[in-house]
Amino acid sequence: MNFHVMTLFPEMIETAINTSITGRAIEKGIISVNTVNIRDFANNKHNRVDDYPYGGGAGMVIQAEPVYKAYGYLVNHIKLSKQDQTNFKKPRVIYLTPQGRIFNQNMARDLSREEDLILLCGHYEGIDERVLEMIVTDNISIGDYVLTGGELPALVLIDAISRLVPGVLNNETSAEFETFKDNLLEYPQYTRPEVFMGRRVPEVLLSGHHAKIEEYRRKQSIIRTYERRPDLLENANLTEEEREFLTRLIFEKNYDIYE
Repeated sequence: MNFHVMTLFPEMIETAINTSITGRAIEKGIISVNTVNIRDFANNKHNRVDDYPYGGGAGMVIQAEPVYKAYGYLVNHIKLSKQDQTNFKKPRVIYLTPQGRIFNQNMARDLSREEDLILLCGHYEGIDERVLEMIVTDNISIGDYVLTGGELPALVLIDAISRLVPGVLNNETSAEFETFKDNLLEYPQYTRPEVFMGRRVPEVLLSGHHAKIEEYRRKQSIIRTYERRPDLLENANLTEEEREFLTRLIFEKNYDIYE
């Protein structure tokens, strides 16, 4: 899995990405993260890539030409790295923007199947619309708020997607049972000691009975999703027995989870 980040601030990506799980995955060669500085493709001695917006308004807009040149360089670089260049397909280009679709686990799973991904980080008041129309395949947002640039959202995508690439996590079952599996939140977790300030670990987790533990955790996931993110339950993957459990839960709480 190869991530290619087009940015004005490559040091933001490079500083953060070489730690923890992603750092170990890079060391092992399971994923790679390559940054391309858009400023390197400016056609002026000061490497300026922004200008005033047509029609007026506050702020500056990143020009189309340096972005397009950076993209062309990057695509050519990716193509030359492939053994089979005759059947080369241009990678998906993700523009990190608050105007995009909200990122979720299903999108992460879909993107993790790609061999190469280009992440385009905006800045200032955005990027000239013409080049976005020419190169971008996906517009993605990490939430309904505004950040200074696309670098932090790019790091979020890299982290979430990398976890789903085979070999990145030491425990291959970790990704399978994490939050949002079957559109449910993860169950509560406990570790030693058994008693902390009078609060005991649930007895079933100490029983060694794997079937009962799995049933308990599954029900806890349903309860936690009901309490914290009821909007997820409409598309949750539940058995008939689990749906009956959820119905009883709703009835006891006298609350419509789909309101």
